[in-house]
Amino acid sequence: MNCGELINAVVKNDMCIGCGVCAAYCKSNSIEMKVNQYGFYTANPVGQCNCEGKCIKVCPFNPEPDELIKTEDEIAKVFLTETTKQHRKIGRYINTYVGFSLKHRAKSSSGGIATYTLTKLMQRGEIQHVISVKSDDNPNAHYEYSISSNIEELNNAAKTKYYPVTLAVALKKIKELDGKVAIVGVACFIKAIRLAQREDHYFQNKIGFLVGIICGGVKSTFFAEYLASKAGVSANEFSKPQFRIKDSTSTASDYSFGCLDKENSHKNIKMKAVGDMWGTGLFKANACDFCDDVTTELADISLGDAWLEPYSNDGLGTNVIVTRSTLADEIITNGNENGDLSIEILPESVFLNSQQGSFNHRHDGLGFRIKSKTDRANLIPPKRFDNVKISPLLKLIQLFRMKSRAKSLELWANNKSAVEFDNDISSCLFTLKFFTKINHYQRAILRRIKNIL
Repeated sequence: MNCGELINAVVKNDMCIGCGVCAAYCKSNSIEMKVNQYGFYTANPVGQCNCEGKCIKVCPFNPEPDELIKTEDEIAKVFLTETTKQHRKIGRYINTYVGFSLKHRAKSSSGGIATYTLTKLMQRGEIQHVISVKSDDNPNAHYEYSISSNIEELNNAAKTKYYPVTLAVALKKIKELDGKVAIVGVACFIKAIRLAQREDHYFQNKIGFLVGIICGGVKSTFFAEYLASKAGVSANEFSKPQFRIKDSTSTASDYSFGCLDKENSHKNIKMKAVGDMWGTGLFKANACDFCDDVTTELADISLGDAWLEPYSNDGLGTNVIVTRSTLADEIITNGNENGDLSIEILPESVFLNSQQGSFNHRHDGLGFRIKSKTDRANLIPPKRFDNVKISPLLKLIQLFRMKSRAKSLELWANNKSAVEFDNDISSCLFTLKFFTKINHYQRAILRRIKNIL
């Protein structure tokens, strides 16, 4: 296969995540990233590529990777050479922590550790620029990857955005910058960058640090439109969406979505009132169901939400932290010693519990999801957790999650009304929640029996 054919194979198999690294890497400039009919960025060949198929080598969902970089395990051996520990679900790492930045927490979605770490890297001269997601004045995009070259610009990039973005343009611009760059991204984006670093020494030398954001799945533009509609704003008339408005008087999970209407009046809605948008898979990219990197295993530092008590009781937010380079670990430990951070060691078992829901879906259900793609299973990259056997009940749950994910995109593409959408998808979600509840009861009973024995 040549490059164009392979890119088409990934895109046509609905496995393109939109990272844009292939477009930035392509020496022929033959790939453009465009938003498709379902609100996701995808790669589009736009000319004759002379890269002899090399562009596909940086794709995180390349179905035919080289043996030496077949999975995250092999890639980590190349880049994370300073680690002292390893766990099959966490990857290679130095330490796991939990905590927050005293200065940056209030303006961040969680504990502010990403902004703190990047600020320290700039102050130390380890990097001179940061590529992260910021607000975009384009009303059709809302957010994009942008370059920050000072701390003030960096602070404006704080907070989580559940909105599709692509690295294609920003990554091309680093050739115009003096000094080193840090990049913030979710697992598949970080993997693509590592692959680009392996293929091109320029990227290896230019990119000095990677911050991984632990995610529950990449959302379509439809997600923001749906939430705006739920908040009482027309799906095509909202601006400045905010996905994680904290409530300091409540719990970490009790956050709100907010946006401006066409009169610039702020509207918001509690996400608890919207319902489960993550376990149901609504508006999620298909490729996310075939990713087994829960903890952004290839980053220098991996950051997520501490979804466990007592930390989840604090509405200001708390990060779980995995350090994977000595530089990352030094910044965290120094920050704790000088009082910038409130940090404590998090036992490995507790860290695993904090992300258990994602492990259950992404790891345990992966093999069944691959087998369900009987006609296209050969176009799914090699995976490490594809041999887990699950019960008939869990298979039903996986089937209905896949169904609700796909149906949500089809419904919203045809009618952008939250009221009608909720009505049309209600039967599918009812069945999914019914089987999920039975599964929770079963697990609770088994835990009690285990404790008695």
